Amino acid sequence: MPNFARLQIAFKNVYVRILTAVLLGIGVGLFIYKSNVPQDPSPVIHSQNIAEITQLASQKDRLDYLLVARPLSDAPRYVFKFKGSSELHVVKVPSTSHLSLEREVLLKNAIPYSIAKDDYLASHKAVLEEEGGFASAAFDFVKAHGLNIAIVLLILYSLKFGIPGMGTSASMITPDKLKGSLDDLIGMDDIKQEVLHLEDMIRNRELYQQHNIDKPFNVMLTGPAGTGKTKLVGYLAKRLDIPMISASGSALESGYVGGGSKALNALYRKAAAKGRCIIFLDEAQSLFMPRGRSEKKWEDDTANTLLGLLDGVKSDKGQGVIWVVASNFDDASTDMDEAMLRRFSVKINFRLPNKAERRELLKSFLSRKKEGLVDWDDLDLDQVAEITTNLSPALLESVVERASMISIQEKKIINTDLMFRAFERATIGLTDRATTAEKHKQRERVALHELGHFFMQIDPYLRAGLPLAQVKEKSHLIKISTEAVSKIGALGYVLQSNDDMSLRTLEELERDVVGLYGGVAAEELFYGARGISVGSQNDIEKVTKMLNLMVSRLSMYSRSKIDYSQLQQDGAAERTLRQVEQKSDELYNYTLASMRDYKAVIESLKDTLLDQYVLSKDAVFALLEQRSAMLPAGPVVSRPASLKLCEEEAEEAVA
Repeated sequence: MPNFARLQIAFKNVYVRILTAVLLGIGVGLFIYKSNVPQDPSPVIHSQNIAEITQLASQKDRLDYLLVARPLSDAPRYVFKFKGSSELHVVKVPSTSHLSLEREVLLKNAIPYSIAKDDYLASHKAVLEEEGGFASAAFDFVKAHGLNIAIVLLILYSLKFGIPGMGTSASMITPDKLKGSLDDLIGMDDIKQEVLHLEDMIRNRELYQQHNIDKPFNVMLTGPAGTGKTKLVGYLAKRLDIPMISASGSALESGYVGGGSKALNALYRKAAAKGRCIIFLDEAQSLFMPRGRSEKKWEDDTANTLLGLLDGVKSDKGQGVIWVVASNFDDASTDMDEAMLRRFSVKINFRLPNKAERRELLKSFLSRKKEGLVDWDDLDLDQVAEITTNLSPALLESVVERASMISIQEKKIINTDLMFRAFERATIGLTDRATTAEKHKQRERVALHELGHFFMQIDPYLRAGLPLAQVKEKSHLIKISTEAVSKIGALGYVLQSNDDMSLRTLEELERDVVGLYGGVAAEELFYGARGISVGSQNDIEKVTKMLNLMVSRLSMYSRSKIDYSQLQQDGAAERTLRQVEQKSDELYNYTLASMRDYKAVIESLKDTLLDQYVLSKDAVFALLEQRSAMLPAGPVVSRPASLKLCEEEAEEAVA
């Protein structure tokens, strides 16, 4: 029998024993409590008839005794017994009636009576209660020990079901309630093939068992947020026609020790009861972190429990349970627990869509709108796909939604220009002209700064002698703006698209550094070395991170290809600092020297930018065509060797 099954049976046995002991204890307590209360053997007659007291005036010779119990309470009791009778009469009267009865009946007719003392009340407590019997004793026992009983019952409930309001609340979704299909995953053919392979493993398990592959049910999905991991699990469940239980990894942590383990076990029991079922844990990156990082051993309980459950898929009870765990991290970029990674024989890595896939995604999202809301003749999806580099399908959908909002507000049909504005609104945020409208000097500085960025980004192509038409084609510029952006705290910006490639060379990284330095250099060129503003802070922070990566982590300027950041010696840190400073000086000096060649053309473009606030890519290059004679020709003398263009581009320039 698997260890987990044994633990389950042991837990149930312990729970039953504890519950039995508590109930037995309550029963014994009631018995002892009841037995300790003296009982009057005489039959007790309860009544609320005041006439029985007024009639005592004519029966006082037969009266054995009369007691008044609790005279100061809201409901005093008259307890009397006749001579030769075994019956004990208890008459309950209102407090206002008692005063009249005492004065008009007892005192006036000289009927002897006494006030019941505390010892009598204690020994005849059950007699004086109207309900009488065992129920009264049970009520008194529960009243006296209610808090203790409630605590014990709460502990037992927590052991069995967990603390109410804590832990995960996962509902089971049946296949008929799952929407969409695998066809909705536009592009991503490589990922579709992985999913189809997984489906085949699940459908034909016996075939894979012949090859001693018995664990196709532990699946790990990794990749950036918004790439469709959650939707894909739903598609898979629908194709296999099996239910799915979905829970968030963060929701497993309930706030008390053992809560995450209990939640996982509850999910497993629920899935195992269905026979074939998918358990999907989303946003579960915390479960993949290396264990043993903390001295608090219980912090690893949830991960340890998941490890045990993942190993338990070979048991007969859980053989139909399919574990699918999604994380935004992967083992290539993040340190993960090796034991956890080994449990997943199937790993599917999601990626961001390429340009062709972005185009198809945008087309799909826009085609869902009613006819007449999109101007397909004035919509260049290739341009929109180009500027939306590195956006996930979820963010692309957000751009389309933002375009619809702008379309509704301005009563316009969605076209290329509106999609560009939607992209800008979704990624940058709201822009504002009023913030800088009255600040002419600040706007002038911002205009020079942003133009400096732009010219240093196209500088390599201009130095190579490429025609402006080819420079425009290679440029990633979308617009130059002197509008304020509250989201990033900027008074202007250069909006541009990026390349799809993720592997950048030393030359390309240095071009990025020079492009960032362009704004700082433009300010120094026009205002002097002491005129550089704090607006360059963000650019300098980015440059510092990039140079540290190039020098320290990638060792791009050394024949020793090692990661200096992992060396703890002080000498390594000093060497890294010196080399970062050296490369920074070299690249900034080149940027400043190159910027001097653009001073005249920047000065001529500045006024147009200030007047119009925003210049599009077409507008900028149209102005450059008019000022082509002002553009520099030939390389800068102080250009670093690593900044030269590749041979193919040089040959293209000559041609």
